[in-house]
Amino acid sequence: MNAPLFRDPIYDGAADPVVIWNREAKEWWMIYTNRRATSEGPKFAWVHGTDLGVASSRDGGKSWLYRGTIQGLDIEWGRNTFWAPEIYWHDGLYHMYVSYIQGVPVDWPDHRRDIMHYTSTNLLDWTFHSKLALSSSRVIDSCIHELPGGGFRMWYKDEDNHSFTYAADSKDLFEWNVVGPVITGRGHEGPNVFWLKGAYWMVVDEWRGQGVYRSEDLDTWERNGLILDQPGTREDDGTIGLHADVVVQGESAYIFYFTHPGRAGALDQEGQEKRYESKRSSVQAARLDVIDGVLVCDRNEPFELSLLPEE
Repeated sequence: MNAPLFRDPIYDGAADPVVIWNREAKEWWMIYTNRRATSEGPKFAWVHGTDLGVASSRDGGKSWLYRGTIQGLDIEWGRNTFWAPEIYWHDGLYHMYVSYIQGVPVDWPDHRRDIMHYTSTNLLDWTFHSKLALSSSRVIDSCIHELPGGGFRMWYKDEDNHSFTYAADSKDLFEWNVVGPVITGRGHEGPNVFWLKGAYWMVVDEWRGQGVYRSEDLDTWERNGLILDQPGTREDDGTIGLHADVVVQGESAYIFYFTHPGRAGALDQEGQEKRYESKRSSVQAARLDVIDGVLVCDRNEPFELSLLPEE
């Protein structure tokens, strides 16, 4: 298994990956936040002004080729910001819910963040549908899963509400109604929900590793542990695992996450952000398993990544 799995060859800031089967091209695609680690702009401008990067794999995820960025998402003029896409295939359409920020802010606070909904038949040509009306004007990092009783649920980070995970429900993936807070306690981001070995699981980025929750029904969640919190031994894998996506195929599951290899510990602030080596990021993959009812991840375990085609 290659480590790191992928580095963006243009800006070297691949982050927040989503991995999905491209049914038209017959290959796996990784679509990600294309942070501009090589930029020398002021403060945190490098995490803004970002397009969505694309890498493809024709060998089941073993190797990845940078293809460029997704075009045609802008709904207004100028250089704007796209973060953390969620892409969900349903009934002949890819639905993308992507975090959107107007312009290129140089700092974190005092600007709104919205989740935009687009659809596509080929992952390249996207039709804009709406800016979602959710629980505040600072929402990012959505994920989608079908509900066992029908319909769909979206989980997302609400930064105006303590950076907790909130949820919204939809019958058709177009109109959404806010359910309210789901995961509270300490702040976090990047929820990702999946079904594996008889239960639903959610991982959230707690900036100290991935917090894990377990559910029987997608309504009630119980804390299940923490993964990717200890340094790994592979190249570029010696720091915490950040904002992850999970691909499940039968009894096998793989987690795709990113690291900041040049950072000595947890997320640092403005001092190290000024250095290229601390800004650059790498995408990694590891195998997930469930042992005695606990989700586990040995990031150092050798394994063969071999994603199968999906139809």
